[in-house]
Amino acid sequence: MDRKKNFIIFICPYPAEQAPSQRFRFEQYFSLLKHRSFHFEIYSFWSLSSWKLLYKKGSVANKFFFLLAGFIKRFILLFYIQKADFVFIHREATPIGPPWFEWAVAKVFRKRIIYDFDDAIWLPNTSEENSLASKLKWHSKVSSICRWSYAVSCGNQYLCDFAKQFNQRVFLNPTTIDTDNLHNPALYKGIHVSSVNALRTDEVKGLADLVTIGWTGTHSTLKYIDMLLPVIQSLEKKFPNRIRFVAIADKNPSFSVSSFCFISWSKETEIQDLLQFDIGVMPLTDDVWASGKCGFKALQYMALGIPAIASPVGANSIIIDEGVNGFLCHSLQQWETALIKLIQDPTLRREMGERGRKKMVEHYSVSSNSSNFISLFE
Repeated sequence: MDRKKNFIIFICPYPAEQAPSQRFRFEQYFSLLKHRSFHFEIYSFWSLSSWKLLYKKGSVANKFFFLLAGFIKRFILLFYIQKADFVFIHREATPIGPPWFEWAVAKVFRKRIIYDFDDAIWLPNTSEENSLASKLKWHSKVSSICRWSYAVSCGNQYLCDFAKQFNQRVFLNPTTIDTDNLHNPALYKGIHVSSVNALRTDEVKGLADLVTIGWTGTHSTLKYIDMLLPVIQSLEKKFPNRIRFVAIADKNPSFSVSSFCFISWSKETEIQDLLQFDIGVMPLTDDVWASGKCGFKALQYMALGIPAIASPVGANSIIIDEGVNGFLCHSLQQWETALIKLIQDPTLRREMGERGRKKMVEHYSVSSNSSNFISLFE
């Protein structure tokens, strides 16, 4: 294969078009890169079959086999790296161990690394299903990779401040939304009503008055909903048969609230499922790990015209304008008060949703961030 001009190799943990962090941080810019005459290839550590197995309990032997296969693929890839003009590394090249791959790319092959992350990945935060991996994680490698990189791309200012300790070419590259071709309510007219009627209609009286409070995320962030459950239980008493609490995730948490409904996440129905929400919530604990969060849930809600309520942690305080396009809540009492306001006032929901979408289009859309993303490769 001949070397191509402006050739980028994307190194990422998960298979393409599967993981939210990859889809909304760089994969949705692929068409833009093609338009700008860039050529690229993407290489994931985990295959599609291994990724589906990764976060399930057990299957230790199979996980080890896939882990070994991933390392072999990375080693072989080093012999192809010399063809690249840029090597874009999202989060890490290998899930455990020292940054030998990144070191070789930077120091042996002298390639320009664009290092991208959207979480405080220098801090331990491993799921119970993979507790063994947490002992093998090399969290300190993040600072080294920052130091070796040509440029560092971070999802919020907190992450940028960390990276600037080791590299002066740090770019604030927020997680963005395709507000034209994906998160665009105009493309899904009529979906909202039909979806609501398809779920739990036998348990809900007065569907016209039903208000759906929704949350979306992965198994690793389900823990944040726990703090909100007492509020949902209180609201069920105040608004009997009028609210429904929906969680869209890759794992059913089986919450003990009577109005709870689980929807298994699917890329094919992701937007239609989100459009069932009348209110989107994003609770977080106020700690150093959560400070690295880039507000992706709030971005999704607001891009679809759904008012968002969130904890004022990480990028949430910048994304949401208090009382304008959503609410920022410190205490459970504030959460309940904000939810009551939106449950009781459909006009407020609509107006906040419209203002939220406007902000997403202007500041957090693919089109508004395209020049910023392209500048990583200049």
